[in-house]
Amino acid sequence: MEQVVNLLPLIGIAAIVVGFLLRFNPVLVVIAAGMITGIAASMSVPDILEKLGSGFLNTRNLPLILLLPLAVIGLLERYGLKERAQVWIAQIKTATAGRLLVVYLLVREVAAALGLTSLGGHPQMVRPLLAPMAEGATENRYGKLPDDVRYRLRAMSAATDNVGLFFGEDVFVAFGAIIFMHNFMLESGGIQTEPMHIALWGVPTAICAFFVHSYRLIRLDKRIARELGNANESLRHELSLQHGEAA
Repeated sequence: MEQVVNLLPLIGIAAIVVGFLLRFNPVLVVIAAGMITGIAASMSVPDILEKLGSGFLNTRNLPLILLLPLAVIGLLERYGLKERAQVWIAQIKTATAGRLLVVYLLVREVAAALGLTSLGGHPQMVRPLLAPMAEGATENRYGKLPDDVRYRLRAMSAATDNVGLFFGEDVFVAFGAIIFMHNFMLESGGIQTEPMHIALWGVPTAICAFFVHSYRLIRLDKRIARELGNANESLRHELSLQHGEAA
């Protein structure tokens, strides 16, 4: 007889989604989601508080790990890291934001597949280097950028890092999610699997994710070229009319 799996505790995930969509305090959202999950799993209040407390104690050193790189990156930015990145990418005449991000996506995904997940990231790579380089490559072609294009480039730079990390790390056999799936299938359904096989089945998904997101980046280049190219053409036409009137 098959064991019935209680899916009601998954309501905690819905609580997190709703809380973040409504822009509530993230700490309160996570605590509330933990309480809701515990109640749905028929846990007592002391047990729920014990789990929350042990989780906090196990990760209490995490802020220090996050804050130290931020201090280093802030110091580098203070002395012109972003500006140097923009100047360097501007020297490559064939560089575009889309091409740059495709290369970064490949490097990020391959590195994550090898377990090197710390080689990228938003605070240490996207904000100080990747986004400024994407902006610099675009400015080199079209001049000063409007704010909506600049923010779009920053958002796509962050998305590229996310996609490369998320799908790349699923190929790494020692990734926690792979071990979790292996244990879950073995304990819940009696399904015997090998972590290496689970990781290998992540390869086709990672390849598809690379091509799908690369296509999005190519479309980004074309959209920016269409928008800024038309804007520059209109500006040149306006300037020629003004010059003609002045003559």
